[in-house]
Amino acid sequence: MRGIVAGLMCLLALGGRGAPVEGFVDARWGERVSSDTGRESATLREVRVQAGQTRYLGPVDVRVKADFVYDDLDGDREEVDLDTGEGWVDLRTAWAAFRPAPWMDVKVGRQVLTWGTGDLLFLNDLFPKDWRSFFVGRDVEYLKAPSDAVWAAVYPGDWTLDLVWTPEFDPDRYLTGERISFYPDRFTPESPLPAEVPDGSEWAARLSRVFGSVEMALYGYQGYWKSPAGFNARGRAVFPELRVWGASVLFPAAGGLMNLEGAYYDSLEDRSGTDPNIDNSEARLLAGYSREVRTDLTLGVQAYVEWLQDAAAYERNLPAGHPARDELRQVYTVRMTQFLMKQKLTLSAFLFASPTDEDAYLRGSAEYKWTDRLATTVGANLFAGREDSTFFGQFDDNSNVYVAVRHWF
Repeated sequence: MRGIVAGLMCLLALGGRGAPVEGFVDARWGERVSSDTGRESATLREVRVQAGQTRYLGPVDVRVKADFVYDDLDGDREEVDLDTGEGWVDLRTAWAAFRPAPWMDVKVGRQVLTWGTGDLLFLNDLFPKDWRSFFVGRDVEYLKAPSDAVWAAVYPGDWTLDLVWTPEFDPDRYLTGERISFYPDRFTPESPLPAEVPDGSEWAARLSRVFGSVEMALYGYQGYWKSPAGFNARGRAVFPELRVWGASVLFPAAGGLMNLEGAYYDSLEDRSGTDPNIDNSEARLLAGYSREVRTDLTLGVQAYVEWLQDAAAYERNLPAGHPARDELRQVYTVRMTQFLMKQKLTLSAFLFASPTDEDAYLRGSAEYKWTDRLATTVGANLFAGREDSTFFGQFDDNSNVYVAVRHWF
């Protein structure tokens, strides 16, 4: 796929009609709330310039967008890793799109893909996420990492069938211990989490249709767990094979929108649940509702459950002293968005809370738009938990605040 990306960069230099170059300059500074963690207090010290352009080369549209980054916390690192987004450039988009038939669209190259109905909760969206960016205070757009893939959509009648083939597995930009610590806290910037990333391919599919005001979809995925889901005999993190089947429905209800979604995660390398070194299969269920409760104030709530399969086998084979997962992990979310001062000021709060894990995560921000092209944001990522082995509790030492200034051009 890197050859495709290089070819797209060359195509961009050719003739044809082109839209103006667009993008932004974004400067961010972030610090940990706790000062006694034994780690560097800074979580963000960076300036990034994003520039993108679309070219229209006859029947083919070409889009390239890249971030050029100065990261003061990245030391003297000069090499560029397009998979992890590390280095002085992060290629966000480099694709060519065309329509080979009236009933088919195709897009080839680096692209950000997403589907499903969850709000910051992902069941059938098995495309890569950037958890490092999400937890340190980069803009939420960076939660979605790019895929090097071929996407095709066909339109049989009133249905839409989306197919995605990723020739080389694209994992999440997962946590390694370099900037965000996590349980067990034995991975550091000097000794990050070692991992073995498979080189196989991935397939994803969605079949969707709108029935009046109701949108329904079926999903399928064949590939690997997107973040490390086990360890091998050498103590290296691994990405076991995974198959996912799911469905969703989105419909109006009580003056707002209701969404229901479910997915079954079939952990192909541990279907019996007896291997303590590989994550068990799971069933994931989500129900959500959102509406504008008054002018310029929107409220959204979600209830999410992870149902661990083969829980008895999991508990029998769990190593002594290792904290056990709940068979039913519950997470509830609340999002509130308020626009003030003629919508120049946006206040946002998103709370994740798990009564089973007894932990929580609050994302809050206030953005003020001085002009259509200039905005300032202050925000926080706050973690709390009774135990350091739960999902949000493990990040307790990483609570941080940040300030950002962005200018669009």
